[in-house]
Amino acid sequence: METITAPPANRELHIQGKVTNAYREVLTMDALSLVVDLVKQFAPERRELLANRQRRQQAFDEGALPDFLPETKDIRESDWQIRGIPEDLLDRRVEITGPVDRKMVINALNADVRVFMADFEDSLSPTWDAVVQGQINLRDAVNRSIDYIDPNSGKHYQLKDDPAVLICRVRGLHLDEKHVLFAGEPIPGALFDFALYFLNNYRQLLLNGSGPYFYIPKLQSHKEAAWWSKIFSYVEDRYCLERGTIKATLLIETLPAVFEMHEILHAMKDHIVALNCGRWDYIFSYIKTLKNHSDRVLPDRQQVGMGQPFLDAYSRLLVRTCHRRGAMAMGGMAAFIPSKDPAENEAVLEKVLQDKEREANNGHDGTWIAHPGLAHVAMGVFDKTLAERKNQLDITREGDEEITAEQLLAPCQGTRTESGMRLNLRVAVQYIEAWISGNGCVPIYGLMEDAATAEISRTSIWQWIKHGKDLDNGQIVTPELFTQMLSEEMQVLEQELGELKYKNGRYAEAAELMKQITLDEQLVEFLTLPGYRRLD
Repeated sequence: METITAPPANRELHIQGKVTNAYREVLTMDALSLVVDLVKQFAPERRELLANRQRRQQAFDEGALPDFLPETKDIRESDWQIRGIPEDLLDRRVEITGPVDRKMVINALNADVRVFMADFEDSLSPTWDAVVQGQINLRDAVNRSIDYIDPNSGKHYQLKDDPAVLICRVRGLHLDEKHVLFAGEPIPGALFDFALYFLNNYRQLLLNGSGPYFYIPKLQSHKEAAWWSKIFSYVEDRYCLERGTIKATLLIETLPAVFEMHEILHAMKDHIVALNCGRWDYIFSYIKTLKNHSDRVLPDRQQVGMGQPFLDAYSRLLVRTCHRRGAMAMGGMAAFIPSKDPAENEAVLEKVLQDKEREANNGHDGTWIAHPGLAHVAMGVFDKTLAERKNQLDITREGDEEITAEQLLAPCQGTRTESGMRLNLRVAVQYIEAWISGNGCVPIYGLMEDAATAEISRTSIWQWIKHGKDLDNGQIVTPELFTQMLSEEMQVLEQELGELKYKNGRYAEAAELMKQITLDEQLVEFLTLPGYRRLD
């Protein structure tokens, strides 16, 4: 392990991890100086924002429900618009998402999509090597010099002439970067990701006719959005850039945030261009926020789709809110993976088609996919809907009835089944195993799973246990039933995976972590927090 420090004036910053010559190209003194300044200026407020999350959650745990804020009513009811949207972000009809490994970056930028969201968050297991190599990969992509030779096949991958627009998703506020210490403490992962991507790429991005664009995940309040806007303005001033050069799309993927969308857009109006329906994290947040409310327990994960009234209301409210303020409204993720079996693949494509048609009809300006094999379906839907338009900013939904808090919080209809619980167990264990092994984006049973979908799987079971809910076969979900099923499903996994792969993996460790966080009396806020302690 090698330790390097920031410039002489910033000896309190230490990087604890290997630093190769290639790593030094992105871990420059200028980049580290920016990291130091951002940590000094903004990390203290980040701690207060996280503490405020805990205070709000305590109120929800004691019986309160999220609602629109009375103190910001004037922002919701007054007329104002965001600053504007750059030309290369006006058409975002299909976006692909994925981690920042080199081959993925090339394939995603070459896919038949408008945007690639390069992800340092839910689809990345943030080992030190993955994080720093990811920054190198994005730098090379921005410079149009990225290529990759597959060591097995010898196939050469390189960028086409007109790649998709690149947007970088940084880590959430709750995540630290333990390999970078300031004054002996891990720094916020979000600030590290932002500083490195911005400083290493902003000049070239602007020369390319684009800009430093970011996706911001898991915000819970407009105060957190204001924190990001202050960071963006500080950096623009530091580097003599016009206000609004840095642009962001924020994911509305927490239940508290859906009640503050006007306020979030207002707090970031110089920098924001869109909100996105982060549906999987939103379902996870619904469970987590309302974990003590026994009348709002969700059914099997497979039954919680966008056709559910509370999710449809969320989608329509996001469209209406964004378009009123001149911002774009992005749809959610199709996590399906194309199947090699023709009949199965036809069923997959039909599900994707219906999902994307619902989003387009609701007025969304574009949508997400996780696999390039779905691009033609999603693109076809939005090409048909948009016709000659670049987006649907003209769809205001102003004639709709007001969407109420009651609709957004409505209990979800459906059943809890033994097969659904067993599937949750196998999915969560396989994902946790992959994540602690350094892979954050995993194909499991025909879906591209990331941290959000695994979170739904494990928190659903935790909530069923807490409230003693029954399955449709009459069994009560207890710690004993969970432990029995987990043991049985581990045997199923060993059979599915094969003895060699199972024993060479970290499945027993993953099962133990799954057991620990599911039986904990207090719901573990994010599985990635205990998981991160197991990463290099």
